[in-house]
Amino acid sequence: MRIGTIALAASTLLFAATASAGGHGAAAATPDFSGITHGRQAGMRMSGALMGSMKAAVARGDDVKTQSFAARTLQGWAKSVPGMFPEGSNQGETSALPAIWSDWAGFQAASDAYLAAATKLATAAQAGDKDAFSAALGEVAARCSGCHAKYKIM
Repeated sequence: MRIGTIALAASTLLFAATASAGGHGAAAATPDFSGITHGRQAGMRMSGALMGSMKAAVARGDDVKTQSFAARTLQGWAKSVPGMFPEGSNQGETSALPAIWSDWAGFQAASDAYLAAATKLATAAQAGDKDAFSAALGEVAARCSGCHAKYKIM
């Protein structure tokens, strides 16, 4: 399956899950964050799929310009990460640790570092710079792992 198709399908799933968080009818006494939770989980899976496909493209020696859409999609996800963790969304089926909300400044800093790395990746892909792309891909992977180590149940 082409990366564009994977990214489009994942983006659609993410949008649908996030949109479902709005709810209908009378307001519940306790907010239902299940749509947000499912949306962020879909986004994290999408992120992993994009990373895997970009890593495979580098290993094959593909022109990294062909990874521009995937890299920009990852950059877009990185921009949205903090908004996917509103206060109170640590309920239900989630692997998010309470440290996200108790150490919001640290989580925001980790999210900012992820976005910076994803931005480098997108820039390198658009420029067709294979060396910069490979380095940025490694940096993005390190940012993912570092954040998960501190803020996700492993």
